[in-house]
Amino acid sequence: MLLSFSAVALFGFLTAVLLKVRAHAAALPTTFLFGFFLADTGAAPVIRQLLADTAKALNSLG
Repeated sequence: MLLSFSAVALFGFLTAVLLKVRAHAAALPTTFLFGFFLADTGAAPVIRQLLADTAKALNSLG
């Protein structure tokens, strides 16, 4: 069974949880990514490609 989540929903959820538990330093990267995915700026495609390449690299390791 394949389960798919929106990147905006995932990073929004992670940001909310990390801010709720007052993990502000840990929330910084997720908030940054949430903002780019939410706003869909010109930099978003580059960040999406970076994340896809990182996921592929991690997948090939294990």
